[in-house]
Order: sequence, then structure tokens, then C-alpha cells
Amino acid sequence: MQQLEIDFRGKVTLEELFAAYFECRKNKRKTKNAQKFEMNYEERLIKLRDEINNGTYKIGRSIAFVVEKPVKREIFAADFRDRVVHHLVIQKLNALFEKEFIYDSYSCRVGKGTLFGVKRLSRFIRACSENFTKETYVLKLDIKGFFMHINREILFRKLQKFIESKYVVADQGLLIEIVEQIVQNDCTERCFVKSPRWKWDDLPPDKSLFNNDGSGIPIGNLTSQVFANFYLSTFDHFMKSTLKLRYYGRYVDDFFVVHNDKDYLKNLIPVIEKFLKDELHLTLHPKKRILQNAKHGVKFTGAFIKQHLIYIDKRAKGNLYQVIDKWNKDIESESKKNVLNSERFTPEEFKHFQASVNSYLGFMVHYRTYNLRKKMCQKISPRFHIRFKPKKSYTKIG
Repeated sequence: MQQLEIDFRGKVTLEELFAAYFECRKNKRKTKNAQKFEMNYEERLIKLRDEINNGTYKIGRSIAFVVEKPVKREIFAADFRDRVVHHLVIQKLNALFEKEFIYDSYSCRVGKGTLFGVKRLSRFIRACSENFTKETYVLKLDIKGFFMHINREILFRKLQKFIESKYVVADQGLLIEIVEQIVQNDCTERCFVKSPRWKWDDLPPDKSLFNNDGSGIPIGNLTSQVFANFYLSTFDHFMKSTLKLRYYGRYVDDFFVVHNDKDYLKNLIPVIEKFLKDELHLTLHPKKRILQNAKHGVKFTGAFIKQHLIYIDKRAKGNLYQVIDKWNKDIESESKKNVLNSERFTPEEFKHFQASVNSYLGFMVHYRTYNLRKKMCQKISPRFHIRFKPKKSYTKIG
């Protein structure tokens, strides 16, 4: 029987691009790029499909800026058109990535996240210590300048091999071409710098792609987040399958190991260092190596885990206070100029403030934070009450 050959330079369909577009615009509809694209999105998507299929698609300019919270970092935001392509790629590969990832990889995954990671670490500590009856230690490590030091060549080779073996679909070759262009794109070229240049002055050199040597992928793109997770999946399997670590978990580049033997964890550090350097060209952060007794409490992804309770850490509380204080000052300063609140803040700005506060409250509601949530909601200026007030139990404002 003659075996049929598959043409792996198949085509991207308009239906796929429409699905990617509608997913992409969910949280970006108010941006200027999104609004411009939406004005004639059908024609733009047809053009984008044709460019992808005939091999003329090129990545556009990125917008570079610096954010201060939760930590100061450099962001490169892709053009909305390119974001649609990012969603198209992840739309095709995400289910396959999920099969590749270990259970205790928590970032950028449906049903996972920071809260899931905190609960897993809490469970690991309780299991390893046999409900705090045995001495148990937690080793926490962090990769130095993770996104900025991802080796693009290694990443693309891994992705190419993965797609060739797992994505057995007609447009396999076309998908590899798009992925290569995304991974190898130097977003610093022709970028529009939105933040003032002085914002970069106190940003460490290894925290900026402007100082890189050809390595690094931009923080801010969907593909970067998912590809970074994929990049470290090799490390995850090394930790779980090769080293046989039962109590291991990772959120982005922060990871932990729980064990009863303190010396075992100490001796684990050089083993981890060697693997990261040899296989992924990454290094551990020299100042973020913590080995502690679990009974003293452990910080992880915005939470502080103790024997009987999980608290919100000081940084998360401080960030919310700063958000509220900033908006309070804005609205109070304008009121002194006899400017009506409705004129000072557009409906979109009110929604932005509401979403910002609710994201923190939504995180806190999973812990015993009623008094804290109440205190924070009471700090909101009464002038905001024309739009919203705290809901019952201070779980959100609306």
C-alpha cells in the first residue's frame, strides 16, 4: 500500500487567525494598536494570512518601556498584529506543551499559577515533615536575569525538534518558520522607546536587552512566557526524573526543593549549577540562594507559609497600598483645582483602577486577610465612590 506524504508547508487558515485575533483582543481592546487594527480587522487578517502563507510576513516594531511594580523591569510589547501571530502559535502548540510540562511547573498554565504553587509548597512541607514532626528544610533558588539570558539558538533548536516530533500537521514547516522568526527577532532594533531614557539608569545591565549579546527574549509577549516555560522543562525533568526529587516545584525562574536532609540540599546546589550552565547557558543568582528550616516560615510567590497559616507577604501588601495612594493623590489633587471627578477620570481609567485593586483582593481572598482587605478598601478615597464601593466581605470593589 502506497504511503501518503504530508506537505509540511501547509497553509494557515483565516478561521485560525480569527480565533487568534479574538483571543488576543480580550484584554487589549482599549490600546491604540488594538483599536487601529479593529477598525478594519477583517481585511487586515486576510492580509496577514496571505503574508504568513507566502513567506513575506515580517515582525514589526516593539514598544519598549520600564515598569516599577512588582519589581523594576524592562518590557517590550509587540505590535498588536504580531500579538495575533503569537496567539496563533500558542493556539497550535499549547496542548502539546502541556503534555511536556511536569505537574509542578506553575507559570502560564490554566489551573495553575501563584496560588496553586503556594498550596503545593505548603503541602510538600507538611508531607515531608510528617505534619511538622520531623526537621524539614526548603532550598529556594533563582536564575539570574532569566529572560535576558535565554539562549535563542538553544531555544529554537529545542522548539524545532519538539515541533517536528510532536506537531504532525500539514503546516508544520510553516509553523517552524514563524517560531524561528519570533525567537530570533531582535526587538531592540527599530523599537519605539516609550519610557524616558533615565528610567534605564538604575536598571542593572543584565536586566536589559539593550545590553545583551544576542541572547534573551522580551518580557511582555505571550510567546516569551510560554517558550520560557518550555526552555526550563528540560531542567524540570532533570530535577524530577534524573535526581528523583519528590518535593520540587517551579514558578517561572523561582524554584524550590523540600527535603529532610540539610546537607543533601547544600550538595544539590553545585549539581544544579552545572546542569543549568552546561545545558541551558544559565546561572543561579548568587544573592538569592536560601536554605531554611521550614518551621520558621517560607516565602514564595507573594505568600508566607507557616505551620498553621499562609499569610500575604509584605511586598504584596505594600504594592496595593501604593496603588491606592497613587490614585487617591491623583483624584484629590484634581479636586483642589475644582475639576469634576467625572472629567478627571474617564470610564476606562476608573475600570483600570478597579481592575488593579481587584487583582490584589482576588489574590488575598484565598488567605486569612479579612481585616487587611477591609483596611485597604477603607483607604480608598470617597471620591471614587461615585463609581464603586467595596463588596461584601471586601472581596472586590465594584
